[in-house]
Amino acid sequence: QVQLVESGGGLVQPGGSLRLSCVASGSIWSLNLMRWYRQAPGKQRELVAYIDRDGSADYVDYVRGRFTISRDNAKKTVYLRMNSLKPEDTAVYYCNADIEPYSDLREHDYWGQGTQVTVSS
Repeated sequence: QVQLVESGGGLVQPGGSLRLSCVASGSIWSLNLMRWYRQAPGKQRELVAYIDRDGSADYVDYVRGRFTISRDNAKKTVYLRMNSLKPEDTAVYYCNADIEPYSDLREHDYWGQGTQVTVSS
C-alpha cells in the first residue's frame, strides 16, 4: 500500500533549473530518512542527497551548492531543487525513503519508479 511517486523531471537547457517532488502515500506511521539517487546510462546508481526528519541534509560533492533537498512532513513529500544544471546531471532520479507503515511498525526501504532529467541544449 505504501508507495513513492516522483514528478518534476523533464528536458532543460544547461544552466536551467528543475524541482523534483516525491510524495509518499498509503498507511504510513512514520516517514523517516529520505534520499534522492540518480542513475545515468551505463553507470552505477549514486546517492545525490539525503534529509532526516529534522531537516539535516547532506549532498555528494558534485551537486553541493547547486542542489537543495527539503521536505514537508505534513505533506509527506521530499523535494530536490536543482539549479545550474549540467549535461552530466542527466539521469533517472529516484526517491528512496525509510518508512514505518501502520501494518508493520518496522522500518522498511521504499523506492519510487524514477523520473527522467535530461540536460541538453
